[in-house]
Amino acid sequence: MRSFGRSLKGAAWVTVAAVAGALVTGCGTGDGGSIVDKTSLTIGVKADQPGLGFKRPNGGFEGFDVDVAKYVARKLGFADGDVKFVETPSSVREKALQDGRVDMILASYSITASRKTKVTFAGPYYVAHQDTLVRAADAAVRNVRDLRDRRLCAVTGSNSWRRVIEERRIAARPVEAPSYSRCVDQLIANEVDAVSTDDLILAGFAAGRENAVRIVNAPISDEKYGVGLHRGDVDGCEAVNTALTEMYQDGTAATLLKKWFGRTTLRTTTSVPQFEGCS
Repeated sequence: MRSFGRSLKGAAWVTVAAVAGALVTGCGTGDGGSIVDKTSLTIGVKADQPGLGFKRPNGGFEGFDVDVAKYVARKLGFADGDVKFVETPSSVREKALQDGRVDMILASYSITASRKTKVTFAGPYYVAHQDTLVRAADAAVRNVRDLRDRRLCAVTGSNSWRRVIEERRIAARPVEAPSYSRCVDQLIANEVDAVSTDDLILAGFAAGRENAVRIVNAPISDEKYGVGLHRGDVDGCEAVNTALTEMYQDGTAATLLKKWFGRTTLRTTTSVPQFEGCS
């Protein structure tokens, strides 16, 4: 176990772990074990979301989610060389954890009741708000109700379009796409009429494209970005929550939000989010 985990549990943990291990192998940590016991860490991030998770031409990753992941990993005691980032699209996030391909996911991963049956979530590390992106010349869309009969991009594995059509009962026409980057391309090409998802995602895509697209600025929901862990990794969840609290308290969260979104019109929140609890 890493030094961070020992500091959380105290010396008594060694004895407790030995007894528990003899009784039930892996009890309380899920099939993948706890991240606080690992010597290296594989973290799933997005590769196509500017400002959040984006893959550079040299193969490295950058964005708010990536920087938060690096901060958390350091607080857990991992050296930079012990951390590997891999692309994790929305459609495979749960499976990537269940198959052991990743140990932790920070990929604009909204905490939902259904996902909590498959994944243990730490955080949220930020609460975004679902909004809508349309073409800059489209002045007719002022809120989500104006999407009726319009083509709405529907990303595989994402819940955002469902909130519009199924929860809000707006009769938009879903058009499937593999990613939000593809959605924005389709929007500009007039193949869809709107993209609705988290405002941080939309702000990243809108940056530098102000003449082509615009954010409606009519949020419809809270999107709690969680840190996805193997189901049952309560120890890891508690350790990550401690790191996230420190991230806000020492000013790092505010610095990172300004770094990635300070040049946009998006209003960010710099207070510690209310955690969901580890279960």
